Amino acid sequence: MSKLLGKWKFESSEGWDEYMKTLDVNFALRKIGGMVKPQEEIRNEADFWYLDIYSTFKNIHLKFKLGEEFDETTADGRGVKSTFTLEEEKLVHVQKGAPADSVITREVQGETLIVTFTVVDKPNVKCVRKFKRIE
Repeated sequence: MSKLLGKWKFESSEGWDEYMKTLDVNFALRKIGGMVKPQEEIRNEADFWYLDIYSTFKNIHLKFKLGEEFDETTADGRGVKSTFTLEEEKLVHVQKGAPADSVITREVQGETLIVTFTVVDKPNVKCVRKFKRIE
């Protein structure tokens, strides 16, 4: 079973504001998003995967099958087409939509979940968030 499965508590973030600015997220939402300390839960049941993100701002609940595109509304309200794949123990989340496509990669190093957000057309714009396993 994947090391990704479990509950994760927010520890740190670098590059959040610049990443969100590149996606045309307004100032207020960028600041709120940068202040919240979300928890993530990743589960797998048969063919379905679940990614639940809990925060004081907004909760996100995604249910998906690997490799199948679905409609997603991001926490900041953007409508995107999303696809998840599992690549060498990394959960790769591709979001396609305006103003830019993004790739969000989740991988475990030790007891830390590292979530890297990258803008496809601007690979130098990225955010890295770290979470500690709580369950």
